[in-house]
Amino acid sequence: MKRKVNSNIVWHKGNVTYDDRCKNLNQEGLVVWFTGLSGSGKSTIAVEVEKELIRRGKVVYRLDGDNIRYGLNCDLGFSEKDRGENIRRISEVAALFKDAGLIILVSSISPFKRMREFAKEKVGKDEFLEIYVKCSIETCAKRDPKGLYKKVKKGELDNFTGISSPYEEPEIPDLIIDTNNLSIEESVFKVLELITHE
Repeated sequence: MKRKVNSNIVWHKGNVTYDDRCKNLNQEGLVVWFTGLSGSGKSTIAVEVEKELIRRGKVVYRLDGDNIRYGLNCDLGFSEKDRGENIRRISEVAALFKDAGLIILVSSISPFKRMREFAKEKVGKDEFLEIYVKCSIETCAKRDPKGLYKKVKKGELDNFTGISSPYEEPEIPDLIIDTNNLSIEESVFKVLELITHE
């Protein structure tokens, strides 16, 4: 997933440090990475967490997997190679926003362990929280908010995570939210508790 940087490109340092930015915003940069199957509730939870953090005066931005594919990653498909590039780009953007002192909420299936490890390494392990939004494939298919599971059933979609393409469950995430059993409110509470240590 790593790309070699052109030897003619040099990182240009500024006079404002990460600590300066954090002090200015009265918060530390953080990336909260929601992973799970399509329909598990990643985006729904992230939307509500963002709303509550804003209410509490935090500077936060949500990087939703689908929203990113509308612009920055509109040139990518769903092959394993393209999925890797998708996560690489999201990780790079999340790391930049984190360096600005923002709290970033990423909701992306990110099906492979190596993808999530890359994101954690890019952002920095001390500023990265991995949240596994766990949900059975049966429940996700019943919800089917985008109609994708119906398309898979009709044979209209290939490489679909959890059915025709694998999903590697996180081994030691910072938090597991089982949306088979938890409400949106309960899920949001658990995420906020993790982020704010309250």
